Amino acid sequence: MSYKKILNVLLLAISTNIFSTAAFAQSFPQKQIKMIVPFPPGSATDMAARIMGQQISSALGQPVVIDNKPGASGSIAAMEVIRSNPDGYTLLFSSNSAISSNVALLKKIPYDPTKDFTPIAGVGENMLVLITKSSNPAKNLQELIANAKQNPGKMTAGYGSSSSQVCIALLNKLGGIDVLSVPYKGIPLAINDVMGGALDFTFADIGNALSQTRGGAMKSLGVTAPKRTPLAPEWPAIAETLPGFDITAWFAIVGPAGIPKDVVNKLSVATMSALKKPDIKDKLAVIGLSPMPLGPDQLQAFISTEITKWTRLVKEANIQPE
Repeated sequence: MSYKKILNVLLLAISTNIFSTAAFAQSFPQKQIKMIVPFPPGSATDMAARIMGQQISSALGQPVVIDNKPGASGSIAAMEVIRSNPDGYTLLFSSNSAISSNVALLKKIPYDPTKDFTPIAGVGENMLVLITKSSNPAKNLQELIANAKQNPGKMTAGYGSSSSQVCIALLNKLGGIDVLSVPYKGIPLAINDVMGGALDFTFADIGNALSQTRGGAMKSLGVTAPKRTPLAPEWPAIAETLPGFDITAWFAIVGPAGIPKDVVNKLSVATMSALKKPDIKDKLAVIGLSPMPLGPDQLQAFISTEITKWTRLVKEANIQPE
């Protein structure tokens, strides 16, 4: 075959590929979209995913199915998404755990968050709340710390995310105490054991903390952000007792690496448009989330910054990677 014929064949193949990719992106979506959530039903991640899933479904005209895959601080869900076809039909609705914190918390993380995902959109951020059973003798954080010092190694706290794990470790360090950390597949499971008396306390998302404390079963001893939340201004910031305590979590939508840009833009625009709606802002506020509207490029830069931040936090909290 002559050089000219080879060149023509190559040009035809390239043009055909470009056309088919453009046609695919233009027709997307043609079937339901699966959004994998790395935490169980009832978690803040799950509740936020369901709110946003409904909005994306309405905008794109196809169902968005929520699939909960808890475990390994989000790594199980992350790997399922990474292994899926990069066509926009399988997405990860993740907190900072799988996308940034795991880099510091796992000795051998099975993926690279900066290379193995396609960033789509930032969704929201929130703080955590230290909650304990209403019958706990500690009336405030100072008394909880004093009780822990009197009983070193005997107090227990459950964590269901990397953020809550770091919160417990940082409380140990800054408070000069020795609380035993107990892992769970999700924060709701840890809350159940606090209510049942198997744990002394946990760090929960604001949505769960509000529902539990308003019901009278639990009480809050502090929030993890440096300032109090307007959702419950009577709750003190932990930093008021332990200066420097500042941990917030966030949520974002990503897909496997290699999703066509036009598909990414469709998904991103649908997400960003939803975050501008007053009723959606109100729904997110109920579960303690403030909108974090980041486009694909902004989210990519944000993830890199967050990996650095969580690596520092884990080191400061003296957590040994597992």
